[in-house]
Amino acid sequence: MIRLYFVDNHPLILEGLRALLKGAPDIIVAGQARNGATCLSFLSEHAIDLILTDVCLPDIDGLDLCAAVKLEYPAIKILALSSCRDVKYITEMMAHGASGYVMKDADREELLEAIHTVYNGGTYFSPGVNQLLGEGKKHHLTRREKEVLWLIAEGNTNPEIAEKLFISADTVNSHRKNLLAKLEVKNTAMLIKYAVDNNLLV
Repeated sequence: MIRLYFVDNHPLILEGLRALLKGAPDIIVAGQARNGATCLSFLSEHAIDLILTDVCLPDIDGLDLCAAVKLEYPAIKILALSSCRDVKYITEMMAHGASGYVMKDADREELLEAIHTVYNGGTYFSPGVNQLLGEGKKHHLTRREKEVLWLIAEGNTNPEIAEKLFISADTVNSHRKNLLAKLEVKNTAMLIKYAVDNNLLV
């Protein structure tokens, strides 16, 4: 059973999510919040598998919430649900530990696919998000992503990269997943080949 938690500052969105997922046999909505602080308070007393959160929240934004959750509860999966189509926010959410980004115009089938994909350890992007990332994939690598890409190309493991950059191995893994998604490749070998072919290591 997937224990799901919603974070969005619009009551209609929260109720809409509950209605969309009603009847899903393997999902239980364990709770909901309209801000990040309430979410973090809830997590201190309840076990959750996956958080579905907006990027824009009234207190702390989705980026900071994502980082805080992954720091304290690294096993919890995070799926962004937003109407924001800014590549910067999409890539930053992934860099902060999210495992997917779904647009708010998604239907029930897509939402269920995204939840199951992320819960099972995968990464999910709405088709429109994939298109946005594809259009900017050569030009929107952050400084940290470029550093991680360099170290991957040199053959370093996640723990080795984490030690060299003074970050956690989980954060390195998030950057690695983000690079795979942004450059639309399936594994490390393809990632390095793409980086070499497109002069991303110069």
